Amino acid sequence: MATHTKLLHATVALQTAAVFVQSITAGLMLTVPYGHVLHSAGSYTLWVVTVAHVVFAVLAWRPGGGSLQPVWYALGFLVLITAQVYAGVFHLTALHIPLAAALLVASVLYLLRIRSTLHRSNRHHQPAVAAEYR
Repeated sequence: MATHTKLLHATVALQTAAVFVQSITAGLMLTVPYGHVLHSAGSYTLWVVTVAHVVFAVLAWRPGGGSLQPVWYALGFLVLITAQVYAGVFHLTALHIPLAAALLVASVLYLLRIRSTLHRSNRHHQPAVAAEYR
């Protein structure tokens, strides 16, 4: 697997973890005085990770001529994360909370899809490796 594809997979995993952590910091906002600082820092961190996701999706697509689908997913997620940041900054909770739930579900589903693709790819190449040692 190419380095850019590995970086893409790692970035999607990091993005999913960051979205999940944001749900935790949202709860901390309601319970501890410094919770809003953690949630704010997490939102900007998630935005940067999502920009990296776009970059690695383009790099994984461009050199090898792979599927353009990860690029569209990354761009869509960047648009939604940007909307999420603005909804949070302007306290639009009626939009912010449902969008957060949708982003978490979408990120987890995409991560599972990437992991299953990675697993199938490794399983597909494994018999060829075993055949070399016979």
